[in-house]
Amino acid sequence: MRIIVSGAAGFIGSHMCDRLLAEGHSVVALDNFLTGSRRNIAHLDGHPRFEFRELDITRPFTVGGAVDGVVNMASPASPKDYLEYPIETLDVGSVGSRNMLELAREKNARYLVTSTSECYGDPLVHPQVETYWGNVNPVGPRSCYDESKRFAEALTMAYHRKHGVRTNIARIFNTYGPRMKLDDGRVVPAFLDQALRGLPMTVFGSGAQTRSFCYVSDLVDGLYRLMLSDERYPVNLGNPREMTILEFAEHIRRMTAAKSEIVFHPLPEDDPKQRKPDISKAKQLLGWEPRVTLEDGLRETIAYFQGVHAGVA
Repeated sequence: MRIIVSGAAGFIGSHMCDRLLAEGHSVVALDNFLTGSRRNIAHLDGHPRFEFRELDITRPFTVGGAVDGVVNMASPASPKDYLEYPIETLDVGSVGSRNMLELAREKNARYLVTSTSECYGDPLVHPQVETYWGNVNPVGPRSCYDESKRFAEALTMAYHRKHGVRTNIARIFNTYGPRMKLDDGRVVPAFLDQALRGLPMTVFGSGAQTRSFCYVSDLVDGLYRLMLSDERYPVNLGNPREMTILEFAEHIRRMTAAKSEIVFHPLPEDDPKQRKPDISKAKQLLGWEPRVTLEDGLRETIAYFQGVHAGVA
């Protein structure tokens, strides 16, 4: 297939391009480098089935030729990024999603949008199932991201119902691995950066809040399977192994042999207390579940960040 991927120079987007090419497809990659990095796709320069176009999907654009699939992964994804670019985040979830859906409709292509577990907000249901409508603050500091993704999901379903576009919606939970930005403010790169530099490791609140961490190759495998499926409603993709942030910090410290102390800072506003996916739907419909252990995934991720620190990644 010939597949358009927006957000292709992002952390997960670049790995998705790798997977699509490995499966034999052709990729037309789109990114405006607001938060993505050329380094993430540099290894694809010269690939015969890879084409890159620097553009902003919130502005009008065209793609010539046949298109079989549209994968919309464009959006700032870390709190640091979407708090710095709140309007751009809302624009890419609304105008950008509309442009990508129009492309899929025009080309009679299948369409996959990467949504987020943030649609559940600070959840009152645990673990989170796709039928849960969420507990989201629509005017809080995180709302630019939460609501852009919730709108993107609604728009995707509208295009499916009104125009018959073959749509898929993935709700992505915490994902980690090589090519994450060192300074994006998310817990994995933050802890690794601090540990590798011997700095105090910052835990917000008491550290009792929970997260679950999915390695990027597992996540991309779920996205690929979902893209080929006929499921139109949202599907959770993430690792159901839940741990507290404090436990995770201690895990990082042990694996990096860091001497860093753990320090506690106030919890950010609207920070979810619990986050764990129910992946029963993905198991049943896609035959998918994570396979990479936290230890193996962190080993790869630590090696990548060590390379970043050494200036070679």
